[in-house]
Amino acid sequence: MGKCINHPDRETNFLCMKHNIYLCEECLKCRDPEIHCKFRSSCPIWFMDKRGGKSIDEISDKKTETQFKVLFKPDNKEITVSEGTTLLEAAVAADVPLNASCNGKGSCGKCKLILESGSIESADTPLLSMEEKENNYILACQTTVHGDISVRIPEETLEKKLKIAGMGKEATDRLKGMVTKITPMLENFSLELAPPTLDDSISDLDRLIRGLSKSGCDTDRITTGLKVMRELAAAMRDENWKVSASVIKKRNSSEIVHVAPGNGGTTSMGLAIDIGTTSIVVYLVDMADGSILAATSGHNRQSACGDDVINRIVCAEKDGVKKLSRMGLATINGLINEAIESAGVKADRIDNVVISGNTTMTHLILKIEPRNIRREPYIPSVSAFPILKAGNIGLKVNPTAAVFVMPGPASYVGGDIVSGLIYTGFHREKALTLFIDVGTNGEIVLGNKDWLMTASCSAGPAFEGGGVRWGMRAEDGAIEKIAIDPETFVPTFSVVGDTQARGICGSGMIDLISEMLLTGIIAPNGNFNIDDTHPRITKDGDETAYILAFAEETSVDKDILFMESDIDNIIRSKGAVYAGFKVLLNQAGFDFSMIDRIIIAGGFGQYLDLDKAIIIGLLPDIDKDKFKYIGNSSIAGAYLALLSEDFRKEAIDISNKMTYIDFSSNTQFMNEFTSALFLPHTNIEDFPSVKKIIR
Repeated sequence: MGKCINHPDRETNFLCMKHNIYLCEECLKCRDPEIHCKFRSSCPIWFMDKRGGKSIDEISDKKTETQFKVLFKPDNKEITVSEGTTLLEAAVAADVPLNASCNGKGSCGKCKLILESGSIESADTPLLSMEEKENNYILACQTTVHGDISVRIPEETLEKKLKIAGMGKEATDRLKGMVTKITPMLENFSLELAPPTLDDSISDLDRLIRGLSKSGCDTDRITTGLKVMRELAAAMRDENWKVSASVIKKRNSSEIVHVAPGNGGTTSMGLAIDIGTTSIVVYLVDMADGSILAATSGHNRQSACGDDVINRIVCAEKDGVKKLSRMGLATINGLINEAIESAGVKADRIDNVVISGNTTMTHLILKIEPRNIRREPYIPSVSAFPILKAGNIGLKVNPTAAVFVMPGPASYVGGDIVSGLIYTGFHREKALTLFIDVGTNGEIVLGNKDWLMTASCSAGPAFEGGGVRWGMRAEDGAIEKIAIDPETFVPTFSVVGDTQARGICGSGMIDLISEMLLTGIIAPNGNFNIDDTHPRITKDGDETAYILAFAEETSVDKDILFMESDIDNIIRSKGAVYAGFKVLLNQAGFDFSMIDRIIIAGGFGQYLDLDKAIIIGLLPDIDKDKFKYIGNSSIAGAYLALLSEDFRKEAIDISNKMTYIDFSSNTQFMNEFTSALFLPHTNIEDFPSVKKIIR
């Protein structure tokens, strides 16, 4: 929340991340529409400006009625679309999985196709090399249909299927064995029932329930719907009283949701889904033995409406919750398609699903109004959900699949944190533990088996690439490790995927600021110490920047810069996290010396250098043996809850046990936050090891 630059008396949530200024609704206009902006695809100001202030649903479809065929090889899937349709839209309609993590904005370069024949119009893009263009490569999101077309999915894209399956094996190796007895929500029973006689003349439904009881199903409080009742007569008799019945076990009852003729057993599949503000992760799981058959992830398409949950809620208020839900579901269903394609299974085999996410994300996916989450006293509509059905949500799986949504204790501490505790298990142990999930929001939990306190410190999206000129997620092309020569200020770095750089991820930003501080490029207040006559320093407009990589070293043919505003964003993010630590400890009457361990969760921490995180003041200066990194704990907890009724019950108990501390009106938090807006901190005595090496 800030003051509009043109109307200082108005508070607004709309932040221009390029210029770091706030604009009210009357002033929502991009200041530099013709200049390249790294974070345009997720800028709500650009989003509102381009559609002329109208709701998305008010914008008319201007495509012509002329129809053309599009053939996707090698699977030979064909779809008929209107002239002017993009190939990405055609692929979605044809159920052809393409990676489009930028939501079709033309900024990720992943939806590559090879044009074999046909009439198209394609926008020029720097994301295709000259060699690719010569070989008829195009971007699906930047290419429109103007005749019958044949395109082929490149081999390197097809190879991704193998990678998705391989990631599933890696996840299985890490998680399998944590559940000893698999107890799904929906269980399929294969029955062979005794045909009715004059002596045994009970109804079809009673006969089915009796058969379920004999097979070990708890039928004391079992119900069914009219749809199943209508299926019974044919289903029971078509295969001579051999029948398969699907039963969902709910908290206080059970429900028969489907009956089909034949009792041949089919393998049941499950999905664990982590809905992050920035990224979404999906695991496809064999419910028979817990093996993860495929693991895939993608950029949450809702990012087009802003990088953080507040902007998502504001966008939902303007465009409607249904629009935001469709954007999130489009990402999830695309990832489900990728997973089942790589594993060679059918979507209707998926009959158990667990969703883990922060409170805003779960509300939006389920089309539940989230507006009160950002209004005092910050109350969500729902914190603990009943078992839902996939068809009612919009998931492209078996419509009767049972869906468990991880409960969350507060508006800004959600089910993803509960999942993290299930995975770590520290709430079952005596050791005093500080848990932090560093993402778009910085959620913290303090406690042990006797008590739990939690809070959210609004770290912002910087560590996941938001609000940073060349920021990005930790994916191929992201600079992740950096060292700077103290004499020449020339950096050396490593890139995810061992390819040319196209941006910098969270761990890289921490490395970079630490190195810039230690080499004297910047002062402890974040300001540059050297002038723009140095070959590594430049000006971008009025703003000073460090050149991390020259254009010829990158895949985007532009210098990758680290701006003064980028430094400020990171300092604010790390300051919020550290202040959250301090205040939560103080509320419980502890300090850092009393902590037995600190658990760090979140995707960006995979390559986190603890020393450098301490140097910039993100983490406390304590014994490094107390730190433990566990990766994406939200998806891990969702996987455990998918397989185990005990873990699902435990999730509810954890959520009810947590005491939530609100920082929004906490004066101590603001004081600690202000003190932390320094490298490493205003009080250098709190960082003795850094004091020895900083100059």
